[in-house]
Amino acid sequence: MTTNNLIDTALHIPTSDAALTVAYSPIRLDLSGRQALELRLTAPASGNKLPIVILSHGYGPSNYLPSKDGYAPLAQFWAERGFAVIQPTHASSRVGGLPAETEGAPFFWRERVEEVRAILDRLPEIEEQAPAVAGRLDHGSIAVAGHSLGGHTVSLLLGARLHGEEFYDPRISAGILLTAPGRGGKDLTEENAARFPFFDLDFAHLVTPSLVVCGADDNPRFTPRGPEWHADAYHDGPGARALLTLHGVGHGLGGIAGLDAKETEVEAPDALEATKRMTLAWLRTVLGYDAAAWAFACAALAGPASGLGQIEEKSSR
Repeated sequence: MTTNNLIDTALHIPTSDAALTVAYSPIRLDLSGRQALELRLTAPASGNKLPIVILSHGYGPSNYLPSKDGYAPLAQFWAERGFAVIQPTHASSRVGGLPAETEGAPFFWRERVEEVRAILDRLPEIEEQAPAVAGRLDHGSIAVAGHSLGGHTVSLLLGARLHGEEFYDPRISAGILLTAPGRGGKDLTEENAARFPFFDLDFAHLVTPSLVVCGADDNPRFTPRGPEWHADAYHDGPGARALLTLHGVGHGLGGIAGLDAKETEVEAPDALEATKRMTLAWLRTVLGYDAAAWAFACAALAGPASGLGQIEEKSSR
């Protein structure tokens, strides 16, 4: 079966046409006491008041090296349809990250949060290094999205707390959690509770409007609870308004890191296309650019594209 046939079902989920983009890499932000933070910026070649999405990569398996250069299927799709996408190479990356002997290694969860804050603090400096984009970004319309460990980073910025400590950033208007870690502590195996004490998040304070995305076959090794562990932020977080579950895929959601990436355990172009289209619709509606985009996308997923996944939403009050 050809790739075009595989994605036919996902094409029922409506989206806008792709437009020309420009990309800058590496953009460098000097940070005190360490090497510069490197970024990739991909944005529409034309237009003004462009909404911003900061995309936080995962930690990845030992044979995969996530960085600013990954997740092209998502980053390019969003940028071609109106968003300026900023991708950092986090401290935890094994290519361009902090040295393995640095305090906080290897996951650098706290540094990852601070790197996103640095991006928010220094948007004018980022624009200076991207002349074709300078003056065209909407600094008041910012979303964050994160995959796997990136979902943990984003959860904190959206309001989740760790042992009472707050990391919430009010400059962020919306979030997307892509197969993010669920509750830690007693919900993990004893070994993983000791290895990942920073997973012990309290999602009750996650207040920023957010979409949680899970793979129905994503069976995490951290916990005996199974795939539903990744939906904890939706069930516990008052700001987590919708849960998108994709059928037939696991942690890589069919290829969001790239269909040929080491992290993609199942190549599923149909699920990948659905993920791209549903997340774009969420961003367009929650940031106020198209009030109907999310409703139309959900209707398609409940109708002709129902074999790809399902949506659960909290009733609005």
